[in-house]
Amino acid sequence: MQATLVTWALVIFGVITLVPLIFAQFSMLVRPDSQETRDLIIGKGEDWRDKTHFRLAVGAAWADWLFFAPIFAAGSVGVLLGQSWGYVLFGVAGACSLYINIILWFTEKEYVYPTRGPLRYFTYYWGFFVYWGALALAYSVLRIAGIVFW
Repeated sequence: MQATLVTWALVIFGVITLVPLIFAQFSMLVRPDSQETRDLIIGKGEDWRDKTHFRLAVGAAWADWLFFAPIFAAGSVGVLLGQSWGYVLFGVAGACSLYINIILWFTEKEYVYPTRGPLRYFTYYWGFFVYWGALALAYSVLRIAGIVFW
């Protein structure tokens, strides 16, 4: 399975979308109580709503670094090399992105949407993760099924 323009576009879109998240999650792991981390994770000048909100953020940071980032990185390399295992891992990363962002739609929208507005919310703060996840998952399934795009 040779990498196509669509493959490259999805990998680049994924990197643009996910690298800032991984950076923010790294900040959460090394300086969870710093103002810089709060600014990155929940917004400038904002504070954790309660201990559960803080603990969810810590748990998500660990999950992203131990599970999601390695799967995304390996899957990206695999699809660019045209390996079927790469498409499986890329699809898993897409499914993970969809899964957590469906949860975040219900748990975070009431806090994030009003402070960021519809354009920013439906692009970087929430939308890009859903768009990339759905596209990566669907594309991986189609490629594994033998369907080729440009």
